[in-house]
Amino acid sequence: MAGQLCLPRAALPQTQLRSKRKMHRLFVTLFFVSSFCSTANADNFEHSVQSAAKPWTHTSFDAAPDKFTFAIHSDLTGGERADVFATAIAQLELLRPEFLISIGDLIEGGGSRLDLVMEWESYDARVQNATFPVMYAGGNHDLSSDFEREVWAERYGPHFYHFRYKNVLFLVLDSEDMTDDRRKELVQLRLDAIELHKTEGAEAALASPYGQSAEKTTGAVGEAQADYFVQVLADNADVRHTFVFVHKPVWDAKSSPYFRIEAALQDRPFTAFNGHVHAYSYKKRNGHDHLQLATTGGAFFPELGMSEDHVTLVTVDGSNGVSVANLMLAGIRDKTGAIPGNGDKLCFSNSACEQD
Repeated sequence: MAGQLCLPRAALPQTQLRSKRKMHRLFVTLFFVSSFCSTANADNFEHSVQSAAKPWTHTSFDAAPDKFTFAIHSDLTGGERADVFATAIAQLELLRPEFLISIGDLIEGGGSRLDLVMEWESYDARVQNATFPVMYAGGNHDLSSDFEREVWAERYGPHFYHFRYKNVLFLVLDSEDMTDDRRKELVQLRLDAIELHKTEGAEAALASPYGQSAEKTTGAVGEAQADYFVQVLADNADVRHTFVFVHKPVWDAKSSPYFRIEAALQDRPFTAFNGHVHAYSYKKRNGHDHLQLATTGGAFFPELGMSEDHVTLVTVDGSNGVSVANLMLAGIRDKTGAIPGNGDKLCFSNSACEQD
């Protein structure tokens, strides 16, 4: 007999609500951006209990036709640590997101055409057999030079794009979008800074013209890209939520065409993600959540904050309900209790690596 009881979550005692929201802090950092009661799906629930009293809280199941979950992975660069990203893909296979999207810096970059092709083929090989689609976003290691941008365009097409999924809009930005002259200038300044780092150390490199450039920290978004996304937003005013993915935190720039995109976003629910820094942080900007992801196999920079390997799981439900869970790789295990792939032999946080 199908169960008929369907209570809205607002009617539940607060103690029950609190208990449902608890999660093991050792393994998961959880942010509820907003919470909505899912449409009851009691017709799919059958039971044998005939009494008025029932051995469950309610039958308003957390399921709805418009609900879906996707994943995000962060930086791999600065000296990628072997097997970490492959382990993350194996763990995501257990979690079964509907798709995975990157936040940029997928390869080291900077080499010859053969070097770039080999690095891209290495990344592609690790994601091509995933059961879920993998969406690419570029970072400074992927898209800094004209040469790198040409290789990307040959393999993956546009440097920025958008897509819709279940009435949700996804904007994938290019944070290395500057004039050709400025790009050439920065390429040389970056090479000079690398040499300074080798000969005089990190502080000298940070004090160099490249180290002090705005583009190193906040990237650049060109006018044509801003025009594109402003039009995309105008053409997709009916979506229930918008996500922004960009490698560098372009919203921290003193001035940028990006702010035209932000103005077009301001009156709609949206969530923004960036990478680049290799340290996790969360902030509200003009009332909207902005999450900076750490690493999924990239170099650690613990002096900048929480530098630890993780993947991010995002669930969308209701008219604009979103929950974001950061899953630390050390805490995702298969049914045998093991970390998939080579995970039991790896360390996923700077403190654990130092102890080893």
